[in-house]
Amino acid sequence: MSDSVQVPVVGEAFPAFTLLDAAGQAHSLADFAGRYVVLYVYPKDDTPGCTREACDFRDNALLREHGAAILGVSADDADSHARFAEKFSLPFPLLSDPGAAFLRSIGSYGTKNMYGKVTEGIKRQTFLIGPDGRLVKSWLAVKVDGHADHVAAAIEKDRAAKGVK
Repeated sequence: MSDSVQVPVVGEAFPAFTLLDAAGQAHSLADFAGRYVVLYVYPKDDTPGCTREACDFRDNALLREHGAAILGVSADDADSHARFAEKFSLPFPLLSDPGAAFLRSIGSYGTKNMYGKVTEGIKRQTFLIGPDGRLVKSWLAVKVDGHADHVAAAIEKDRAAKGVK
């Protein structure tokens, strides 16, 4: 991972990454070749918006039907991720990016405006990566309610465009 920002561009290869989950297991984008990957970036474990978002991804039947790999990523540590995943029965990896180096590199960390207050931090964003490792769609200012449905619909649209049933 470099210090330069490479904001992912639709149609281009998504930047490679390897991050650890709560159990210390490494997950790389290459591990999911041939599958859609929903990489969702969230600010903090066990906060109201982040909990709703994680549970919506957990409960979305269409994402499961399409075999999408769901990966959450934040700067929280492994212990925090483990507690959050257990508390809400999250069946997908929550990846740690301590120091937010990867998140900074893809433009998911920086200036944000929350309720009129400008701060620096992790931006709630989602990246839909296709089975070929290319970015299909990105949501750079996620509104939590209904978001998992929008991601599932984007997979359906991409599959239809490629003639996949």
